[in-house]
Amino acid sequence: MDGTLVDTEPFWMAAETPLVESFGGTWSHEQALRLVGLGLDESARILQEAGVRLSTQDIIDRLTEEVMRTIAAGGVPWRPGARDLLASLRAAGIKTALVTMSMRRMATTVVDLIDFDAFDLVIAGDDATRPKPFPDPYLQACEALGVAVDEAVAIEDSPNGLRSAVAAGAAVIGVPLMVSLAGAGAHALWPTLEGRTVHDITAFHADHHVSRTQREAARGGAR
Repeated sequence: MDGTLVDTEPFWMAAETPLVESFGGTWSHEQALRLVGLGLDESARILQEAGVRLSTQDIIDRLTEEVMRTIAAGGVPWRPGARDLLASLRAAGIKTALVTMSMRRMATTVVDLIDFDAFDLVIAGDDATRPKPFPDPYLQACEALGVAVDEAVAIEDSPNGLRSAVAAGAAVIGVPLMVSLAGAGAHALWPTLEGRTVHDITAFHADHHVSRTQREAARGGAR
């Protein structure tokens, strides 16, 4: 969600800085980048190391409430092309799931502000058995949708998100925003979702399956 569907990473960073400073600490842009794509429990631990003397849950609650207030005031800050691509997928009858490490109340706030029925399912940070970069969130989403994971396409903007989706067995597209995705395992890197449609997604998935079959055949021949 954050950074792929909607451009909320700056909202999180804007919430983190005053929180750390309220406890006498400092918080740099480089430190904030470490939290991109992390589960909120791990993010809270890093903020505690920076001097925030609150429990993990209190940190999560404070950050979530602040970001939710910002979104409620300004609306959904769509990433370029994200809304049109999602609408194209829905019009084609393709099942969609939002897989995010934000809390469910945050995810549903965003989904409720979308002006069409965007998702069949939400797997949020408080739903996942283990957070990204573990494969659990994507495996849970596929199981709940009734979709085999190798028939799924994941779109991610963070290294941790990419690693989660790749480990699950999905075909994965990386669309970078705040951090580099080089070496994170994406099967394709798109600079933007602008202009992308359901046809681009299905073509990518088909090409991925052909490439995977060829790789498996080559490995079998090498034996």
